[in-house]
Amino acid sequence: MSGHGAPETQPIDATGVNVVVVAGQWHDVITDGLIAGARRVLDASGASWRLVRVPGSFELPVASKTALDAGADAVVALGVIIRGGTPHFDFVSAAATDGLTRVALDTGKPVGFGVLTLDDEQQGLDRAGLEGSKEDKGAEAADAALRTALLLRELRG
Repeated sequence: MSGHGAPETQPIDATGVNVVVVAGQWHDVITDGLIAGARRVLDASGASWRLVRVPGSFELPVASKTALDAGADAVVALGVIIRGGTPHFDFVSAAATDGLTRVALDTGKPVGFGVLTLDDEQQGLDRAGLEGSKEDKGAEAADAALRTALLLRELRG
């Protein structure tokens, strides 16, 4: 499992940090698990947050950019892309990844990357933070977004 070597983190105080969770609508069992993981971390941190849903992972970058431009301090982008028999997987995965990277760099604000790019559904179930999952990528993405938002505040003084 790719989570080997992940840092152990403690809960943080992110009171005053405004986060938007942007989640795709595909593969609802996996996506709902990712959202639940992000929710747990965000609630425990004291951050204020809200959830918005987009049709799919391709739409994550534009919605994330809009949320950050509208005043959010950070975004947690959650999506599920499962490889099929056509190159569609490669195009959507690259567009989502490159787009979210560009959003973070263009806005100077963090985007927690919780987009799962999978060979099959089981890989997603293993990473979705569900009962029996080996990893909780929604929680990890939220934690990364919060920690980066606080770090950027510190760096900017």
